[in-house]
Parts: sequence; C-alpha cells; structure tokens
Amino acid sequence: MGCMSTKLVPEAPPNAHLVETVYRQDAKNRNNRHDADIKTQTHLRPRDPGSRQQPNSGPDSSTHGQAPRTNKKVKKYRDKFDPRVTAKYDIKALIGRGSFSRVVRVEHRASRQPYAIKMIDRIQGKEVFEAELNVLRRVKHVYIIQLVEVFEAPEKVYMVMELATGGELFDRIIAKGSFTERDATRVLIMVLEGVKYLHGLGITHRDLKPENLLYYHPGHDSKIMITDFGLSAMLKGPDNHMRTTCGTPEYIAPEILARKPYTCQVDLWAIGVITYILLSGTMPFDDDNRTRLYRMIIKAKYSYAGEHWKDVSPLAKDFIDKTLVLDPSERLGAVQASKHPWLVQNATHASSRNLHRTVSQNLLQRQSHRANSTKSSKSTRSNKSNRSGHSLRSDRRRVQPEEIDELHKDPEVQADLASLGSYHSSIGRA
Repeated sequence: MGCMSTKLVPEAPPNAHLVETVYRQDAKNRNNRHDADIKTQTHLRPRDPGSRQQPNSGPDSSTHGQAPRTNKKVKKYRDKFDPRVTAKYDIKALIGRGSFSRVVRVEHRASRQPYAIKMIDRIQGKEVFEAELNVLRRVKHVYIIQLVEVFEAPEKVYMVMELATGGELFDRIIAKGSFTERDATRVLIMVLEGVKYLHGLGITHRDLKPENLLYYHPGHDSKIMITDFGLSAMLKGPDNHMRTTCGTPEYIAPEILARKPYTCQVDLWAIGVITYILLSGTMPFDDDNRTRLYRMIIKAKYSYAGEHWKDVSPLAKDFIDKTLVLDPSERLGAVQASKHPWLVQNATHASSRNLHRTVSQNLLQRQSHRANSTKSSKSTRSNKSNRSGHSLRSDRRRVQPEEIDELHKDPEVQADLASLGSYHSSIGRA
C-alpha cells in the first residue's frame, strides 16, 4: 500500500519548475505496472496547446539492463505506447518494471537526446503516480531526478525523465577498486543538499534508501541523484505533521512505527541508516523476522561491533549516532547534518583509509545469501533470526499498515513503545 499526500499541497515557490501535461483523449490503454529509476534535464515544450495539468506520480525505479533495440520486448512496449509519445520519442529498450509501471529508454527524435519514460497504469498505480508527479512537477535541483514532460491518457500516464546511466550506489561501490570515508562523505553531501532543498519546499521523501540513489553517468566524477518519490508527501501550514504508515522496513524511522505524528526528520533517520551501510556494508537494524526488526528500530539497538568498524573514524560514528536518535527533535536536521564536522572537514580530515574490501565483500556476501535464501524460502519458511542472510536491497518491500497494527498488539512491543512516550493509536492520513 503506497502513501499518498494529496490533502496538503504547498504553493509553488517563485522559481518553481512546473512541468506541463500533454493530454490525449484517444490514448491506448492496458494494465501496466510500476517502479524504476530515471533522470532528466532539458526542457521540452509539450506540443498540445490544449494541455492540462494533473499532479501526481509513481515510485521505485532502476536503470539496469539495456536490451537491444531489435528485442521483441521493445516492440511489445512500443506498441502499447500512445502514438503521441512515439511520434516524439523512439522507444529503445525496456530498462525497468514495477507493480504498475514499465520504464523504457528512449531517444528524442529531433535532438537524439536519450531519456527514460515511465509508463504508469493510472488506475492501479493512482496513489503512487499522484505522489511522485506532485513532487517532480515542482522540483528542480542538481541532485534530484528531473521531470521533462508528461503525457496523460485516460488509462496511462507517461513521465519523460532524465536517464541515469551510472547505476545504483552500491553497485558502484562494489565495482570500484577503492572506497574511503572521503568517498562516503562526498555521496552524503550531495544527498543532503537534495534533501535540504526538498525539506525547504515542505517535501518529505519518506523512502530514502540506497536503491533510490543513482549515479547520473558512469564516470568517476558523476553526481548522485535522488529518485523515486512515490511515497513522498508535500505539506504546508502550521500542522506540518504526517501520519501515514509507510516506508521500507530497514529504513523506517521509529516514530512511524510508534504511530506518532512525524515530520521530515524521518528522512534523516534513513540517512543515518544509509551512512552505516556505506561505511560497513552491513545493516544497523537487521532481522528476517519483522517484529524483531521493528523492536530493534524502536530501541535504536545497533552497534559498531566487528572488524569492519575498526578502521572507521570516531567522527563518522558520531555522525551516525546523531542521526539514529530516537527523539526526532534531538536528531540532526538536514541543515545541521550538512554542517557536521565529518562532512565539512572531509576534504582534508576524512579518512582516506581504503574500506573497499570490507564493504564490498559484505555487500556481495549478503546479496548472494539473499538470493539463496529467497530460493529456499519458496519451499520452507523460517522465522529464525538471520542478521547476515539478508540482501541490502529491499526488494521493493513496503511497510504495510496492517503489519504495524499487529505489531502494536504485542505486549513486549507495547513496553518498547512506552519508552518512546505515549503514542497515537488513531491513524490520520498525511
């Protein structure tokens, strides 16, 4: 179940980047699913003078595996596209898919510029496409995926976006010959710049995780792009709190699990989790059993045990400790986090000790273990704790409100929640 945030939408800022919509009444239709990573930059004016705007969008993503243009799948998805879209863009390859969407690599017929188009089923994927499009129509930042234009048809929405070709954050770390704290701080500085911008507009991402951080191009100097705004929320006014239960299990903030009204500080908790992973290749909170996992998060139960932490600096650990704080008011905000000494001094003081071997080995081991455990789980399921048997990828799993309902019925969990203060049992929609 995705989150949606259509209740409170802020006024567009003076320098807002508003992407218009091309609307075609006689569009083709068909059920499609969703998820994939994308990116865009140049402005292409929609040609239809009768365009109308419709806020909204979809979530996950990934720009992997570019099939040859002669692939049958390319023709299959080309035939599904609205002719208005294919008149302007040449479909090249299917590069991603999700529950209600498909993502294809395309080329603009006039400029030959490559882009990605996410084709979303606007009925089944309504909540996620509305959330994402609401945000992407209004943002323009160097470290955030850029929406170029939107084509709307009765049953499909086509989002034309930048194409990110540099791969996911963890894939790049594994492929590199070295990875240092200095490299980690460069990544986090870019992410925090994007998050600061979003929070300044009243936007909370609510699903920050490594899969949603993509490199713009394969070069060593590539920037990082924040993607996937399907769970994002846009708020304004005095009550800037959200109440929707959503996120990815390993990255969700304790206040969401506690069913407390929460703020954009949930994004900083996720950044703390990402930092921990960047420096060790392991998860701070990890258990195959969801209840045990959530109890660890509610108690902020993590440690720096293990050989992989011996080469990590005290300043780096201090940054993690100040983002993985149970009380959101005590947690570093985006502006404060970007001024932390570990990040500010990274050019001269951050450790240049190579962490690559430890981090990449942990990442690869966990990915392999996850692949094997996924196969075996089809025939037998075990609820045994397995801290090392989990991929760092979330496999697009979402936190379900129903499982949090069950969580709150557990007496031990209720005791844990009491330590966070009184929590709200009634749920509002953000």
